[in-house]
Amino acid sequence: GLDGSEVFDVTGLDDGKAKTATVTATKADGSKKSFTAKVLLLTPKEVEYFRNGGLLQYVLRQLASKKAA
Repeated sequence: GLDGSEVFDVTGLDDGKAKTATVTATKADGSKKSFTAKVLLLTPKEVEYFRNGGLLQYVLRQLASKKAA
């Protein structure tokens, strides 16, 4: 019942420690559909990427900290 136009909210990630999370998809008309998804953060580095908002943000923060030093 999802077509990709929805806005997705993911909750219950417990700072990257959770093994499942709740995803709520909200359609343009305001209707919502929720489901549980498996979380697959296997390594400490993947958790670090998650905590930084993704790989790109992680790399940019690393580059910015090197320029500041």
